Amino acid sequence: MDNYIVSARKYRPTTFHSVVGQKALTTTLKNAIAGNKLAHAYLFSGPRGVGKTTCARIFAKTINCLNPTSGHEACNTCESCVAFNEQRSYNILELDAASNNGVDDIRSLIDQVRIPPQIGRYKVYIIDEVHMLSPSAFNSFLKTLEEPPIHAIFILATTEKHKIIPTILSRCQVYDFSRISIGDIVEHLQHVAQQEGVTTEAEALNIIAQKADGGMRDALSIFDQTVSYTGGKITYQAVIENLNVLDYEYYFKLTDAILTGSVTDSLLILNDILNRGFEGQYIISGIASHFRDLLVCRDAETIQLFPVGATIRERYSETAKRCSLSFLYEAIAIANDCDLNYRISKNKRLMVELMLIRLCQLTEKDATGKGEKKKSLKPIEVQERSSDIRQTAASPGLPPQQAAETPLGNAAENPMSEETPHPELKEPDPPLYPATPSPTGSRSQKKRMGSVSGMGISISSFTANKASEPVPEDPEKEITGSQLFSEEELLAAWNAYAGNLTEEKLLKNTMTLYRPKMISDVVFEVEVNTELNRQYLTDNSLSILSFLREQLSNSEITMMIRIAEGNAIRKALTSREIFDEMTKQNPSLQKLSDEFGLELG
Repeated sequence: MDNYIVSARKYRPTTFHSVVGQKALTTTLKNAIAGNKLAHAYLFSGPRGVGKTTCARIFAKTINCLNPTSGHEACNTCESCVAFNEQRSYNILELDAASNNGVDDIRSLIDQVRIPPQIGRYKVYIIDEVHMLSPSAFNSFLKTLEEPPIHAIFILATTEKHKIIPTILSRCQVYDFSRISIGDIVEHLQHVAQQEGVTTEAEALNIIAQKADGGMRDALSIFDQTVSYTGGKITYQAVIENLNVLDYEYYFKLTDAILTGSVTDSLLILNDILNRGFEGQYIISGIASHFRDLLVCRDAETIQLFPVGATIRERYSETAKRCSLSFLYEAIAIANDCDLNYRISKNKRLMVELMLIRLCQLTEKDATGKGEKKKSLKPIEVQERSSDIRQTAASPGLPPQQAAETPLGNAAENPMSEETPHPELKEPDPPLYPATPSPTGSRSQKKRMGSVSGMGISISSFTANKASEPVPEDPEKEITGSQLFSEEELLAAWNAYAGNLTEEKLLKNTMTLYRPKMISDVVFEVEVNTELNRQYLTDNSLSILSFLREQLSNSEITMMIRIAEGNAIRKALTSREIFDEMTKQNPSLQKLSDEFGLELG
């Protein structure tokens, strides 16, 4: 039985010409050899399996070749080349830095550097995975690497260049190897398949190349694995079964379901994919890549960015014609958002299902040309008497349009706005309460919705003298201007509004008791003692600010309402609460009460 050699070793390049996907680097090395401009140290860096060590070996063999060809390649017939091919050359030494990473190993290497070559001109030292050397080993290697003997050349290879200290990098010529393209990998796999007598399908080799992620060694290893699975006939179906790759067919089925807006079909297809053992993260990234491929296939100029077989490319092109650009843009964005949030989600399957539901809803939006109106839950309104709603009595000197607008102008000002949750589910208000209606907010007629206390009952519904809210009969004029004003002018306008109030006694008393204080050019603050006073000002903030803005000719005036902590009115304490406060200061009172069995009356 013959010894089996894997394809990655059997078809390892032996000349610069046979290196795949690194033409720029191999051309540079051949020109350096031709011009006899060899550096004393090189650093080859790049991903795994792209040809770093292979190029180092070819370079070392070529510079020691006794009869190089006209194309500056090794002849493979001279004594030096034959010794290298038979792995008995003393001129080319390889050191694995992963297992020889100490100072003693580098000292041993330095001692060997002094010995000149027996055959050829150079003694080449290839140090693989050089980033694994310890810091002390790097430092001990610096002097020799900077000024080696004239016959010594060092070639360092690594997959993690960022781990190498700068003093080493500055002493080397750095060559960055790139990932091998899918087209180059497929072409090389076809060559290997012809040599091995294996029949292949273009789509199957394309899947292998994508799975290899730019590494030729990985591609050849997958190729050998697939040949063993199929018995020498590599098909697309066999590859996706062997590698457990999600078939294109599933993505096309999902696309059809999404384009028709069928949430049911999408969820069933997802369930089928999950039952096959695929992780949600893999599905999300696959869907994002699928829509990206559809995007590039819509244009003849960008279709070259999708290197697959002709059959698959044609199907992508046909499906892409059914998708609009706006749909593909939003679909990619939705899939990307789901990918970012997937890791932190507790219900990962639900996250993927929500993504599919949102994708299905895109077709409705795409068909109408505009998105649907955002839906929100309507808060429960406090029913008021029709007489209160229709009441039109306004204060003297106050325009009816301003007196009509009592609800706040945005969600932060009106606790019952449609954009905020129900007040009973709302968290407690912070100490500082903004009460600034939007100058450009809606001027449509609204009912004033009562504020809800901690008991879930409207406080304002228990007040007999609440501020009326007449329905405006004329559209309100726009208040413009940015004239500066002083705190005295603000206080005068504040008192003028309070003086015009006739029926709203409680609001008038509140405004008379609490005075505004300027905290910036357009923002003033009102400190009150109770929640009820705050609520009076909040409910009537739109009317108050409209009056102040007109009187002071400044449309940016903003009111902040604060409950003063130090002056806040506290409720009367019960006997039990007084006793608890006393025991905190003197714990012996509790012990005395327990011993004598005292009870509070």
